[in-house]
Amino acid sequence: MRYSFRVNTLLAALAMSAPYVAAQTYPAKPVRVIVPYAAGGGTDTVARFVAQQITPQWGQQMIVDNRPGAGTNIGTEAVIKAPPDGYTLLMGGAANAINMTLFRKISYDTSKDLAPIVLCTIGANILSVHPSLPARSVRDVISLAKAKPGQLNFGSAGIGSSNHMAGELFKMMANINIVHVAYKGNTPAMADAVGGHVELVFSGITATIPFMQSKRLRAIAVSSKTRFPALPDLPTFHESGVPGYESSTWFGLLAPAATPKPIIAKVNADVGRILASSEMRERLINLGQVAGGDSPEAFDKFIREEIVRYAKIIKAADIPLQ
Repeated sequence: MRYSFRVNTLLAALAMSAPYVAAQTYPAKPVRVIVPYAAGGGTDTVARFVAQQITPQWGQQMIVDNRPGAGTNIGTEAVIKAPPDGYTLLMGGAANAINMTLFRKISYDTSKDLAPIVLCTIGANILSVHPSLPARSVRDVISLAKAKPGQLNFGSAGIGSSNHMAGELFKMMANINIVHVAYKGNTPAMADAVGGHVELVFSGITATIPFMQSKRLRAIAVSSKTRFPALPDLPTFHESGVPGYESSTWFGLLAPAATPKPIIAKVNADVGRILASSEMRERLINLGQVAGGDSPEAFDKFIREEIVRYAKIIKAADIPLQ
């Protein structure tokens, strides 16, 4: 019996130490990062920035795997179903918080089925107007909207997109009636805004800057809490007549929920060092993003707060569930 007890004790100890041993040798093969969007967008670009920097550090390749579709649900589900060994990660974003309320039927729970690793970047949306609209500030837009309720349209990349949410939050907090026009992506939304088919448009910083520079659109305000490094002269909604307004975009690494904590900690530390480098920070600012970082616990708290915040917006705006 003593022998059996010792064997069982040894086996238990080995089982408990297995995650730590795995973390010490991790990664022993290429790591796949699933991006739930097509190549070329902001999520994809951030994933490739991280992959370029971490591959030589690890001595193993980080491979970016694009799995677009179903509002990011296809790519997200692929990660959740993958072995929880750290070799399949997700470059997630705001959609992973929005979808918890937006979709009537969804096969996963972001806060339960995914383990947050590190918040990589935080971005923002810009409210722009067609130059023909007599508005040069948020207060001007609000005045026009109140004078013409239901007559001003704002475009977005689609129902449930972060820029759609930014517009709905603006409607709520400013108590105005502007009409959402959903497009199948950011490119057609911007094209119609430039063509004057919609008076207002919410879009990401990188997508907006070329139209600002060519004066085909007039930027009114940025949705971040504070002014954005890439556009220091562009005011926030908060300082322009909508106190407390904030609507961010973000990208971050997540893993299947049962991924060993030592592996989560290693990826967090290694990616955190990359995000802290001046080179990466400069590259991200040029992309219209600010480098993130911090602990997995802080990222988890952030995501849970985002889920609650977007649920309130979706329900208050009576957005049709998908």
